[in-house]
Amino acid sequence: MNEGPIEDSDDDDEGPPGRALVIFSGGQDSATCLAWALANNGWVETIGFDYGQRHAVEMKAREEVRLAIAKRLPQLGDRLGPDHVVDLRSFGGLNVTALTSAAPITENAGGLPNTFVPGRNLAFLTYAAAAAWGLKLPILVGGMCETDFSGYPDCRRDAIDAMQAALRLGIDWPELTIETPLMHLTKAQTWNLAHELGGDRLVEIIVERSHTCYMGDHVTKHDWGYGCGDCPACKLRANGWAEWRARTA
Repeated sequence: MNEGPIEDSDDDDEGPPGRALVIFSGGQDSATCLAWALANNGWVETIGFDYGQRHAVEMKAREEVRLAIAKRLPQLGDRLGPDHVVDLRSFGGLNVTALTSAAPITENAGGLPNTFVPGRNLAFLTYAAAAAWGLKLPILVGGMCETDFSGYPDCRRDAIDAMQAALRLGIDWPELTIETPLMHLTKAQTWNLAHELGGDRLVEIIVERSHTCYMGDHVTKHDWGYGCGDCPACKLRANGWAEWRARTA
């Protein structure tokens, strides 16, 4: 894994067609997005962010999912390039949230959970675009979704479209595109997409290697993977799994 300074990955000015940078957290959604990017592009790199998240298990999951895809799905893994990790821990300290502190998970008066980290996806996209510019990777891929989500405003496609327009202007790169393949999918459909992309092997990698639980539980095992089973992220993942399995039974 490359956790040092981001460097140009290709000396060619144009490179092969279909070059993507995946915003990769190591969770179910970003693992599916990584497989999607690998299936649809000739070269794919990943970028992750240490933003002071509550549980280090997320950073470990990133490495394990990447390694498993490269080893067990060579038809996809052969297109997988370096990983890049950006230190954004000071960003995570700007606000007290349940993802960056030991605060219990609650909802505000408007129903938005305090797992929302204000501006997180906007910051990720900005840093990813800056990295992509130097790496000559004009396609950014993110797991944002406005179908099965917790109401986070920066997961909506209109927010992503606004960021795409701003980044194209701000770095003078009209070719920059932000792809969100899960935007209008339910969690059940996301499980199904993973199966379509990589069959039982990819589903097994996501179950065994990825991490979604807000409480950092990577010990308690369920059919759908590891997690506490009670936090919003676990409930979404578990409900999606049950719906998908019921459809395919």
